[in-house]
Amino acid sequence: MTTMDHDEIRSALTAMRTRDLPTHGGRTLAYVYDSGLASADAIGREALAAFASTNGLDPTAFPSLLQMENALVGIAGRLVDAPEGFAGVVTSGGTESILLAVLAARDARPDIATPRMVLPTTAHAAFHKAAHWLQVEPVLVDVDPVTKRADPGAMAAAIDDRTVLVVASAPSYAHGVIDPVEPIAAAAAAAGVRCHVDACIGGWVLPHLRASEPDLPAWTFAVDGVTSLSLDLHKYAYTPKGVSVLLHASADLRRTHLFASARWPGYTMLNTTAQSTKSGGPVAAAWAVVHHIGADRYASLARDARTATLDLAAAVDGIPGLSVAAHPDSTLLSLVTDDTCDVFTISDEMFDRGWFVQPQMRFRDLPATLHLTFSAATAASSELIASDLAEATAAAQSSGPARPAPELVAMAAAIDPASLDEATFTALLGAAGLAGGDGRLELPQRMAPVNALLDALPPELREALLLGVIDRLARPAPPAPPAPSH
Repeated sequence: MTTMDHDEIRSALTAMRTRDLPTHGGRTLAYVYDSGLASADAIGREALAAFASTNGLDPTAFPSLLQMENALVGIAGRLVDAPEGFAGVVTSGGTESILLAVLAARDARPDIATPRMVLPTTAHAAFHKAAHWLQVEPVLVDVDPVTKRADPGAMAAAIDDRTVLVVASAPSYAHGVIDPVEPIAAAAAAAGVRCHVDACIGGWVLPHLRASEPDLPAWTFAVDGVTSLSLDLHKYAYTPKGVSVLLHASADLRRTHLFASARWPGYTMLNTTAQSTKSGGPVAAAWAVVHHIGADRYASLARDARTATLDLAAAVDGIPGLSVAAHPDSTLLSLVTDDTCDVFTISDEMFDRGWFVQPQMRFRDLPATLHLTFSAATAASSELIASDLAEATAAAQSSGPARPAPELVAMAAAIDPASLDEATFTALLGAAGLAGGDGRLELPQRMAPVNALLDALPPELREALLLGVIDRLARPAPPAPPAPSH
């Protein structure tokens, strides 16, 4: 390892960022959230650095972190109509919040040996991660094919004596619609089952739209039967990553995801979340940004992002070959194509025009879609996004839909996901033109052919192949050969 001075380190870091997606300016329509407020970014970075070396493991050692966490939980609870006596925790992100919600539901029912949870097919993939890690069987219920919302009747019918949790989204990530939480929560309550609302992406924006859109579907703790709710601050609270809040309707409901162990000779481990050691930086940054922006400005930012979403949805009506998959309830937009083009090619064409829009693959009867997340900083570019999207769609129609070679699909489809080995995966990469001479993975500039191949495969095989891709990407480069001696 070579020692570097400050200037060399800064130069190296800058060089490594050159291929990253931009985190500001509103051109990355997934993964990042930009308020457009330089002052909020500055105070967030300052707090992040100031508290980076603090440790949330022991609240008695760093009581400032406990004070800030309690404040954030309180603010979040008031946003979503939490009842008196509610309790919550700050986590590292939506996935951790969801894992803990499932853990709490599972461990509250030790009498059920093989627990289940009922999910609409549009529930976030984090619930599948929780299902796998915590051994809670996911029972998937198809959503309405037109509205893309959960079907409350089918959800109710799926509840049985092994169900420990029922889930709804506000909104769903894939389509940006709010599930009918009221009848879903009522069915859960009638069966004596917990109901979790995943508002990770909507929890900090939807409450600020109440005044302008009072008819949006109800989804908060004001709905009878909702027992827990998750919302992320590093999304529409515009705080540095990663901070989420998991709220429970009571401290008793929270208790089953708390952990303690005194069964060793060291300190007694006490955890409210999945993490033990955790930097206080993200919590301090979230506290600073939330107090800097304030309720009134959050409402303004929410309206900006919502207006941009609705404006683009209206503009899509005038783009041949493209349509809205479902009317958006929040600040997410999902688009589908007709058979003249495909979302994967449009995604590539938009990338060429300086935009990152996220292609989403088909699942069951739900078609492949194009996902756009709008933040406040995107609002100023709504007309440019619309015109570039029209151009990108026309270009995709001109080139025609990406279609993988039938022999390549057949080769991939013959693979057993459970027994995929290095040699088979390397052979498939070579056939797809994705492997260099040394066998290392080489991703192309245009991803439509790769995505079209993955879209043609069953989800289980898609998962196995993409895990293989991640495995290849997450390997250190081979050491450079030694310099010749003279």
